Amino acid sequence: MSNAPVSPLLPVYKRAPVSFERGEGAYLFDREGRRYLDFGSGIAVTLLGHAHPHLVATIKAQAEKLWHCSNLYRVDLAEQLAERLVAQSFAETVFFSNSGAEALECAIKMARRFQHHRGQGQRFRIITFEGAFHGRTLATISAGGQEKHLEGFRPEMPGFDHVPLGDVAAVEAAIGPETAAILIEPIQGEGGIRAAPPGFLEELRRLADEHDLLLLYDEVQTGMGRSGRLFAYQWSGVAPDVMTLAKGLGGGFPIAACLATARAAAGMTAGSHGSTFGGNPLACACGNAVLDVLLEDGFLERVDELAKRLRHQLEQLAAAFPRVILGVRGQGLLLGLVVATANTEISEKLMARGLLTVPAGDNVVRLLPPLIIGQAEIDEALAILEELCQELAGQEAAQ
Repeated sequence: MSNAPVSPLLPVYKRAPVSFERGEGAYLFDREGRRYLDFGSGIAVTLLGHAHPHLVATIKAQAEKLWHCSNLYRVDLAEQLAERLVAQSFAETVFFSNSGAEALECAIKMARRFQHHRGQGQRFRIITFEGAFHGRTLATISAGGQEKHLEGFRPEMPGFDHVPLGDVAAVEAAIGPETAAILIEPIQGEGGIRAAPPGFLEELRRLADEHDLLLLYDEVQTGMGRSGRLFAYQWSGVAPDVMTLAKGLGGGFPIAACLATARAAAGMTAGSHGSTFGGNPLACACGNAVLDVLLEDGFLERVDELAKRLRHQLEQLAAAFPRVILGVRGQGLLLGLVVATANTEISEKLMARGLLTVPAGDNVVRLLPPLIIGQAEIDEALAILEELCQELAGQEAAQ
């Protein structure tokens, strides 16, 4: 066993050699003052960009009043945020936590408790999809089922059956007497910006209803306007029984939510679940501030319009450099470039040119700009992408 020295920070990240000092809108600035266009948004977190005036003012005002008190007492801001999320969605009740993985843990527990509450405690298994990513806890890496996340952490938590995305017959075949629910990302983020095929969510809803299962949506990355609507499921019109949110919900401040119908949550009685920090006043003030902006008249329509324009321009770039960009995926401002060169190498080269992106599965480079992005910043990003494409195409032609 090696006794080599270890960093004070557990070395589970391959961190880029840059440290950011401040942010403004769609830009980050490092300690040397160099400016970077942020098309990563902290992995789809900083929805309103950096230092958004309304979010900053909200945090300052709330920090001077009350940060935390405990869920042993009523939290007015949590009640307000829950009421607003319910009003904008299919849901009737909300549980707040701190991260996407925690929200997924709540959803998994809710699915099991739902069946237990109905006298069907033997039904605990959840059908999930290949390429999925639901978090880093033992339960959520088992739900995702990806070898790169499971290596060294086995045995897997039992109760998850993985089937190919889009394969209705495989889902139906996986349903058995122990099945409790189906869990899906409407658009896989970490898995490579892979959207559920047209009609697939409708088929899952049908199967869930036929077999008395809960349908769970993981909208940790796709929710809060990222798709061009407040929630990605709204494009299909097919509502789930349970939905998880996180990432952009607090605009950068940690907060997550598990939304559910009254039927799905009926078994979640006092003492069945909890969180020390979840839904505290400061976090919920941030969540309310984000909703203030997203629900402004025309805001999401503008996001959708800009996103469609950006995708069209990316498709034009792919057509011009077909040996560099193999395809464009995604919806709204959750877009991915399927690239011929290693995606990590592409992201590094883009960062060197001042554009921040995020690698994803299936050799995809994710583009996740803040929802406050403007056409000028989009044009700047496209110019950087085109410059790199020209360089890579020239290198290939020279070989």
